[in-house]
Amino acid sequence: MPEYYSKILSARRLERVYEIAPPRVRRYLNAEVDYVLSRAGAGDSVLELGCGYGRVLDPLARKAKRVFGIDTSFDSLACAQASLAHFPHCHLVQMDAMRLGFRDGVFDCTVCIQNGISAFHVDARSLFRESVRATKEGGLVLFSSYTEAFWEHRLEWFELQAKEGLIGPIDHARTRDGAIVCEDGFTATTTSAGQFMDIARDLRLNARVFEVDSSSVFCEIVAGAVHSFKKGHAS
Repeated sequence: MPEYYSKILSARRLERVYEIAPPRVRRYLNAEVDYVLSRAGAGDSVLELGCGYGRVLDPLARKAKRVFGIDTSFDSLACAQASLAHFPHCHLVQMDAMRLGFRDGVFDCTVCIQNGISAFHVDARSLFRESVRATKEGGLVLFSSYTEAFWEHRLEWFELQAKEGLIGPIDHARTRDGAIVCEDGFTATTTSAGQFMDIARDLRLNARVFEVDSSSVFCEIVAGAVHSFKKGHAS
C-alpha cells in the first residue's frame, strides 16, 4: 500500500517516526547514513529514492556536489523543501521510483536505504533495473533492509509508532518472519541477504551483499557491470 506514505505516514507524521526512535534504532539509522556518505564522493551527483522529509538528503547535501530527492508525497517534499532551502544544489521532485524521469546514466550514486524497498511495495527486480538505468556506468546503487538480529529493536520501534497513532495497532498474530503487520493493513517486510543475492543474479548485476552495524543488510551494485557477486561484511 504505497499510498500509506503519501496520505497517512508523511510530512510531520513521518518526521515524528524518527523523533521517537529508541537509542539502538538511532544508532542503526546513523550507521546507514554514515555508510552511504562513505560511498558518495564530494563531486558526485546523488539520487535518493523515497526521500521523505529530507532526513538523509541533509547530510548528503553537505558532501555531494548535486543531490536529487524524489518521493510520491507532496507534503513530505514540502517539508524537505523548507528544511533544505539553504542547499541550492539539492533538488526535490515528486516522482515514482519505478518510472524515473531521468535519462540513462545520470547519477554517480543512487540510494534507497532504511528498507525503502519494502515501503514502495513494488516489484523489486523492476526497481533494481530502473535504479541501475539511471546510474552511470561504474556508479553505485545502494539498497538496504534489516538484519534478522535487529528484529526486536525494529519491533519495539514500530510498537512506539503504533502507540502514538502514527500507524495502526500491530497485529501480533500476523507479525513474524521479518514482516510487521498492522490492523489497518500497513505491512513492512524485509529483504534478506539471500533475496538480494537472488535479485542480483537474476539481473546479472555486479553486486555485493553485506551487513552494517549488525542491523542493516546492504546490497551494493556497480552499474553497467555484470556477472560478479560477493557476500561480505562492513564495519
